[in-house]
Amino acid sequence: MSPEMLAALEEGLTVLAIGFSSVFVFLVILIAAMNIQAVVIRYLNKVFPVTVPETASPKAIKASDDAEIAIAIACATLKQNHG
Repeated sequence: MSPEMLAALEEGLTVLAIGFSSVFVFLVILIAAMNIQAVVIRYLNKVFPVTVPETASPKAIKASDDAEIAIAIACATLKQNHG
């Protein structure tokens, strides 16, 4: 190999090493930041708990609801098939 090719190869490997190491460092910082954020959010959830409002029990599906659902499905299928 000529000296120019070896110099180019060395420069390419240097750029490759810098690129890979910078991405690796960024990912390590990102993972650390996400773990710190999880700890902070867990602490804030203990300090300021979220109250879930009680909801009424879901209504039973009636026969008329089944008919309305069937009509909606038929309309959607018709629109899909005929534009």
